[in-house]
Amino acid sequence: MKDYWKEPNQKQISKKKIIISIIVAIVVVIIITIIALYKTNRNVMEWIDKNIFRKEVMQDRVNMIELKEENSNIYAFSKYIGILSKNQFIIYNNTGNQESNLEVTISNPTFSSANRFLVIAEKNGKKLYSIADKEIAWETTVDGNIADIYVNKNGYVVAIITDTIHKTVIAVYNPEGTLLFKNFLASTRAVDVSISNDNKHLAIAEVDTSGTIIQSNIRIISIEKASSDETQDYLENTYQSATDKLITNIQYQDKDKLICMYTDEIRIIENNQDNLLINNENKKIIFQSIELINHAVQIEEKSTGLFTANSIVNIVHTENKQNKEYTVDAVAKEIYTYGNMIALNVGTEIEFINTDGWLVKRYIAKQEITDIVVSDSIAGIIYRDKIEIINL
Repeated sequence: MKDYWKEPNQKQISKKKIIISIIVAIVVVIIITIIALYKTNRNVMEWIDKNIFRKEVMQDRVNMIELKEENSNIYAFSKYIGILSKNQFIIYNNTGNQESNLEVTISNPTFSSANRFLVIAEKNGKKLYSIADKEIAWETTVDGNIADIYVNKNGYVVAIITDTIHKTVIAVYNPEGTLLFKNFLASTRAVDVSISNDNKHLAIAEVDTSGTIIQSNIRIISIEKASSDETQDYLENTYQSATDKLITNIQYQDKDKLICMYTDEIRIIENNQDNLLINNENKKIIFQSIELINHAVQIEEKSTGLFTANSIVNIVHTENKQNKEYTVDAVAKEIYTYGNMIALNVGTEIEFINTDGWLVKRYIAKQEITDIVVSDSIAGIIYRDKIEIINL
């Protein structure tokens, strides 16, 4: 009798295992099918993004910051949005609550940020502030007028200074605000600067317009050598572009890669070699940017009809050179990039895309969007009397 009653129990357990295995297999197949459809079917992707992932955000349904002054200067950095007005720089978090209020005596600011650092300078003025997190780390006054500023992810600051006896002066500061050295350009104009992520190299993009043709050059300087003795040879390399090519931006990325953006192409300098990364030839490129982490992006306009066109977002990984593509069914009016985030303004909508080519958020407004600010974790949609906050 004992053996007789054991057999049905064993069969019952086997049936349960079979049923569970079948259910698990069905669920796995469904998940794989949904993932495949999400990646390959645009309509399925749009439906899932909207109804399951809730990636669409409507105007007036998000946290906001009230603007008390119409002429305020607004900037997004790290996980904060800062508003500069009447010499007060007020920092807000992603819920719209005030975190800090700093006294910054600047009326016409230029900004630069990386990681937890933000620098603010008086455009065509003398004052410069470095902010770490939510506090002023240091401030200084320069001789001449500040044309532009730059900060790397470790807090090293570069100021491009004009209106001195030299055409351009490049001043480099460490994270504590100590002036490390100055570099002087006698006949060329600096259009951009960048410091490598290991703080070893300063790159200067300069343009010479004194002749009949434009000549763009990139100079690489050893920060250690220039800081210890400015009289020694601290120039490590010079890269001269083809004639009549205008350089507009440079950006150091990981592994000492220097990405160089020209009006008609994007190049990469690595291992002392200057090579083509992206060619704009035979394409209608409306925007491009290299201010990303290990990526470069170009926006190509492609006609889809007599009066319609799409924006093709081509995202290139600067290390493995792989390309990701994202299509927007409208012509982009502006592009904003920071960290791993790409934001496209297409009129009454903002598409927030990451460097993997996936939609992160879609903001839909009731009217034309004219200005936004973006970091890699927060964005602000700027209206006349308010800023709407988008968490990314």
